[in-house]
Amino acid sequence: MMPGSAPAAGGAGMFVPAATAGTVLCCMCGVSMQPNPANMCARCLRSRVDITEGVPRHAAVVYCPDCSSYLQPPRSWLRATPESPELMQILLRRINRPLARLRVSLSGAEFVFSEPHSKRLRLKLRLRREVLHGIVLEQTHPVEFVVHDRLCDSCSRAQANPDQWVAVVQLRQHVPHRRTFLYLEQLLLKHGQASLAIRVAAAPGGLDFFFGSRSHAARLVDFLATVAPIQTSTAKQLVSHDTKSSVYNYKYTFSVEICPICREDLIALSPQASRDMGGLGPLVLCVKVTNAIALLDPLTLRVHHLEEKKYRVYNFKAALTSKQLVEYIVLDIEQESPEISIDGSRYQLAYAQVARVSDFGKNDTIFTVRTHLGHLLNPGDHALGYDLYGANLNDDDMDTAMARYSLPEVVLVKKSYEKRPRTRRWKLKRLPVEEDAANKAKGEEERRLDEYEAFLRDLELDPEMRFKMDLYKNEDYRSEMASTVGDDIPTVPIDELLEDLTLGEDEEDEGEEAVEGNTSAGMVE
Repeated sequence: MMPGSAPAAGGAGMFVPAATAGTVLCCMCGVSMQPNPANMCARCLRSRVDITEGVPRHAAVVYCPDCSSYLQPPRSWLRATPESPELMQILLRRINRPLARLRVSLSGAEFVFSEPHSKRLRLKLRLRREVLHGIVLEQTHPVEFVVHDRLCDSCSRAQANPDQWVAVVQLRQHVPHRRTFLYLEQLLLKHGQASLAIRVAAAPGGLDFFFGSRSHAARLVDFLATVAPIQTSTAKQLVSHDTKSSVYNYKYTFSVEICPICREDLIALSPQASRDMGGLGPLVLCVKVTNAIALLDPLTLRVHHLEEKKYRVYNFKAALTSKQLVEYIVLDIEQESPEISIDGSRYQLAYAQVARVSDFGKNDTIFTVRTHLGHLLNPGDHALGYDLYGANLNDDDMDTAMARYSLPEVVLVKKSYEKRPRTRRWKLKRLPVEEDAANKAKGEEERRLDEYEAFLRDLELDPEMRFKMDLYKNEDYRSEMASTVGDDIPTVPIDELLEDLTLGEDEEDEGEEAVEGNTSAGMVE
């Protein structure tokens, strides 16, 4: 078959010419085009028919600068970030009625850059409408929204008088540290549970969250019940009463008490509690705290999950807390059993010979202990543990356990690493907490910095804890700081870090030229 010739019909040997599309001349400008019912090209049709006629080019939107929410008429306020899908939906609702009245359909919309301080929001819409004899024409249309600042009802009450709250959540935990609140702070930030709070104030032993609505406070309490073992009590106080309309105004108080058992605490179970848990203990370590407490027997690797209601039956306290950890050096270690995984954590029983770091050069006291950290420890490593040999204990359950059982002299809790510099490649966000500087004790600020540093080190060691939080890249981190850190020190992988959102002045787009280039739309049958 010769090149360029049409293929022969199946089995007939007949020549079939290739089909070509016919063209006609435009009735207005004479340009060759494909035929359509209007007999006009797209350019002539756009010059005589404007589908955007009557569509507004300017509109207004009300914005609350305090809580970053927009007014959705008549009275609802919706929170939206810049150039977010939520903000796009709010703006499009402002022009839906004119589009429906003109029988114009919306096929697409996108934001056009505007200066953050200009109080303007610009959209570029793609509108579609049927014109002459069934021809559908598509055209772009710019709309500019003027942003009017106005405080919403809750923010206006807070500005007029910060004490005009409706409900308060008093979160408390009676422990000598704030590790639990640092952990809950990150959970609240990730899930946005404290975003509706009018203000957050520091209080002795915890935090106070003030809300303008009782439902917002109740939602926070429900969230806390899913992430921590808590006990809640409520109360209300009558503020005002209208006898004619029978309207009562109350102030509500939610008292939330967190269980005083924290991760890495050493607990001595009472004989009754040990029997109810199947012979667990009597010495157990708290290895995880969610809405239940995970207790680990370091000598047998048995784990028992204790719910908050069951805990209130025994109501035991921690015999030793993480503030009383002692540093040891591992002299020798011998694995006893293979490594196992329980609830996502790895353990291995081993016998270890350890000595207190503080005893070096003073005495030759060596302890042989059984530990659950056989998969982590090697000779020469440092570990943190509880010194039962020299500790001054004031716990009735511990005294009972020491009288009935032969307790170990040392209970190792975790492997210890050398101190790292305070500058990290990652950072955490913090809640805006109001503190009374006048009543702050001497050395309180330094103690809180040390607790926060210890919390950051715990995050580096525990990937499961990091999974529940949002970690952001630290722009102030200098790469040369990495040379001062040992290779064996755990670090946070860079793929777990999020980009911190910073709103700045970006470079201007090509602007009107790009918009004008897209204003010409094709004609579709």
